[in-house]
Amino acid sequence: MSPDELRRELRGRRRTLACTEQAAVAAAITERVVQLATFAAATHVAAYLAFDGEVDPSPLVAHAWRLGKRLYLPLLRDDGGLDFAPYAPDTPLAPNRFGIDEPVVDAEARLPATALDLVFAPLVGFDVAGGRLGMGGGFYDRSFAFLLDAEPPATPHLIGLAHDFQRVERLPRQPWDVPLTAIVTEHAVYVPPGAA
Repeated sequence: MSPDELRRELRGRRRTLACTEQAAVAAAITERVVQLATFAAATHVAAYLAFDGEVDPSPLVAHAWRLGKRLYLPLLRDDGGLDFAPYAPDTPLAPNRFGIDEPVVDAEARLPATALDLVFAPLVGFDVAGGRLGMGGGFYDRSFAFLLDAEPPATPHLIGLAHDFQRVERLPRQPWDVPLTAIVTEHAVYVPPGAA
């Protein structure tokens, strides 16, 4: 199956989940994430706003706020990369060119990916070696390409949040693909060999 076919199949499957199923998965993932040492140690944490059936990180974001962590959301750049903007409960949001809400901030408030400790990444599919199948735009790979030359445990740590059914046996890997540090699902925490 090609990456595009796999993407269509997995996106279709996660869109069929009822709101109650999505909420139960988000709660289970939150319980697993808050026990991770990388989460406990992180101060600057990036998340995302769920879109198209993605795992909803909002319970995790709320927990991080209660702990006093600083939260950020991705902002699209014109060059196809991402910056990150501070995110609080009262942050004004507006849709980007894909219809996904982003913080409305001045240019000086934008942070580069290198300023983060931990990033929760959305995904369409993953494998246990840390491979991530995204929506196909390459935004995360371009933004975190600097990690390809870094020795573990380089920061930020990239943690994919996924439904367990999004796990596939093996994803094709390109030289520019940035592997995940871990993947957390409702059933398990997958840590690729050499990532910790």
